[in-house]
Amino acid sequence: MMLSRVAENLYWVGRYLERAENTARLINSTTQVLLDLPVNASFGWDVLIKVAGLDAEFGERYPQAGEDSIIRFLIVDEDNPSSIISSIHNARENTRTVREVLPMELWERVNSLYLYIRENGARALIGRGPRDDVLRTVIGQRESIVGLLTGSMSRDVAYQFIKLGRNMERADMTTRIVDVNSAVHLPADSALAALTSERAWISTLNALSAYQMYRNHVGVHVRSHDVAEFLLKDPHFPRTVRHCLAEIEGCLSTLPQHVDAMKQVRKAWRRLDGMKLEGLTSPVLHEYLDQVQADIGAMHAAVARQYFHLHQRNNGAGENQ
Repeated sequence: MMLSRVAENLYWVGRYLERAENTARLINSTTQVLLDLPVNASFGWDVLIKVAGLDAEFGERYPQAGEDSIIRFLIVDEDNPSSIISSIHNARENTRTVREVLPMELWERVNSLYLYIRENGARALIGRGPRDDVLRTVIGQRESIVGLLTGSMSRDVAYQFIKLGRNMERADMTTRIVDVNSAVHLPADSALAALTSERAWISTLNALSAYQMYRNHVGVHVRSHDVAEFLLKDPHFPRTVRHCLAEIEGCLSTLPQHVDAMKQVRKAWRRLDGMKLEGLTSPVLHEYLDQVQADIGAMHAAVARQYFHLHQRNNGAGENQ
């Protein structure tokens, strides 16, 4: 078994890169929801930081929760350990310390992504057009890093820790992107409410690059409970919670002394299986997603106790689930 310090750094390479990409997806999803809402439906930017679990930290430094301040906080604020620039910086530092167990090109691509966001992050504050361009580039470069890992790294212990971190973060962030919809207050008119809900859920599917797969495997009609069922429980699409749990389970099965962590994964499986999503209401959806996030936090804690406990250190936003 590798040193706990190396294992932890690899795990956080996976988590931080995934966090950067999914924060970009979360912002894009929120922007699209706002653009599609009719005038008598309501949704505020402050919901975004609440869904991200960063409202307390935001409130300590920003007096107003407007679009400009929230976008700054989530993209280029280096004092926010979960911002895109901080996440990429932390991934870069973790990658630098374990370069000897990674493909040579990985450091170059992670460093290139960091240089890009450092040089172009300010453009995201100019307006929605430049912001979309910057965020799409971050997503694209991050996807190329995953492609490099998938195509050129042995499926050894190092790879399993990166994959473990990636899927832990992905499951959590998928729930947060889905949770954006629970905060949309629909108009009183039933026809307009149905149209608004459909547009919001299409935006969610698009944010997760899931719209076409949803149409292929579920159907052309976009309904809240069908989308929630797909994004939480579909076993085949790689961004669903169920698929991430299967990947986490697979990673743990290759690692020694995984019993406690595996128990937490099985607990999350049981909770997910027990969710009844037909006739779903927004408050119930929000409660379900909170429970899933708590389960993911418990899985992370079990992994940290078992594999990282010999290397205690402050790892940025590492304990923030």
